[in-house]
Amino acid sequence: MNQNEIKKSLSKLPLGDIKYFESIGSTNDEALAWAANDAPDLSIVIADEQTAGRGRLNRKWFTPKGTALAFSLILRPTAEERPYLTRTVGLAALAVAESLRTRGLIAQIKWPNDVLIAGHKVCGILIESVWSGEDVDCVVIGIGVNVLKGSVPPAESLLFPAISFEEKLGYSPEMLEILHDILAVLIELRSRMTSDEFIQQWENLLAFRGELVQIESGDTPAVIGHVIGLESDGSLQLRNDHGESVTVRFGDVRLRPLA
Repeated sequence: MNQNEIKKSLSKLPLGDIKYFESIGSTNDEALAWAANDAPDLSIVIADEQTAGRGRLNRKWFTPKGTALAFSLILRPTAEERPYLTRTVGLAALAVAESLRTRGLIAQIKWPNDVLIAGHKVCGILIESVWSGEDVDCVVIGIGVNVLKGSVPPAESLLFPAISFEEKLGYSPEMLEILHDILAVLIELRSRMTSDEFIQQWENLLAFRGELVQIESGDTPAVIGHVIGLESDGSLQLRNDHGESVTVRFGDVRLRPLA
């Protein structure tokens, strides 16, 4: 993968600018700095290797050279999109899930920010924002996808089981084809992000729906309940042991199944 190959592969998509790095600390850090300096909408930072990649809760994201997709997309929200920015993580997750479906793989979305195949994590998403006063100026969508087997960290270092495209497909897929498909779906879905249909599509792919899960958040007591669905802003709905509906908002939360 190199700059020319990437530009050729993505040439038919309405992207902004493209930055490619053979190795970088974090694509999100680069994208945040670029976004603060007037990067165009739908500009993208791509790296073949991340040495300081990170996910939510300051966890490290494993991106060894030549084995995974690591990229960050800059969105400059329109006036219509601004009230719906909490749905951005769903936009990214659905784009990845759809790219899996076109390859015959069934994907689910583990709220709030992971994509699963057969109960194993294949993709992680990190959403960060650049602010201008009290308003969000732009949103950076960081996406890491385990493409080849070598992208999956050792089992003993994982908090949740992981898998790669290659392991499920039985062959080594083309990295740039996957990147193109994810971006194409994301751009198409963006036009529907403000609709009720979008939330329904996201909800239909929720992992552990109807199952008992535990939500952990910092030092606060864990919340336990059965997954019902999503609120209109993408927050998670649970039903507790008393039959009451409980809403879990986005934040430093971690979901674990209790089956």
